[in-house]
Amino acid sequence: MLSHDLSAILAASSARHSHLCPRQVLGARIGIAGAAALGLDIPRQDKRLLIFVETDGCFADGVEVATGCTMGHRTLRLEDYGKIAAVFVDVASERAVRVTPRLDVRERAYAYAPGERRHYFAQLHAYQVMPNDELLTLQPVALATPVAQIVSKPIVRTQCAQCGEEIINEREIVEGAKRFCRSCAGPGYYRKLQVSCSEGRAVS
Repeated sequence: MLSHDLSAILAASSARHSHLCPRQVLGARIGIAGAAALGLDIPRQDKRLLIFVETDGCFADGVEVATGCTMGHRTLRLEDYGKIAAVFVDVASERAVRVTPRLDVRERAYAYAPGERRHYFAQLHAYQVMPNDELLTLQPVALATPVAQIVSKPIVRTQCAQCGEEIINEREIVEGAKRFCRSCAGPGYYRKLQVSCSEGRAVS
């Protein structure tokens, strides 16, 4: 494992929430382990490491603080599968590894917190001290989409043929000779409401 200061990482993560929880610890441990599996030092200030987290919330903050990867820097992305898991990609080689907690990690936690019967606090302590091979599972994976296509080019932009809004990062949907945003190509994650002029309120 590459050198790191877990206590400092957890202090920085907990400052965002005013408390420390087991999922922040898992995020930090997974962030450290994923980068180490690719031989990349952290925290990073370049774009060599690309991470996909599979849920948001405290877990994602732990990963972000540990690795230095952020959405603003376009090195952290959310694929919301509702799982405590993350895929780490070396952008230079496209090697990738998916890191998850072991399926029995909650039960294993009690062995590292003797006398603690409250599962939350047992996990909070244990996840900080458990060896990687008892805490985590690492699986080499391959991305379904090439890294270059995911990252795209920052200067590329176009307009949706239907709504006219600008689309960046080559996220348009091409249908024939026309390009559409994902909302217009549908189905999107939101739907527009019609506004009743007589009553001044939104209606379905």
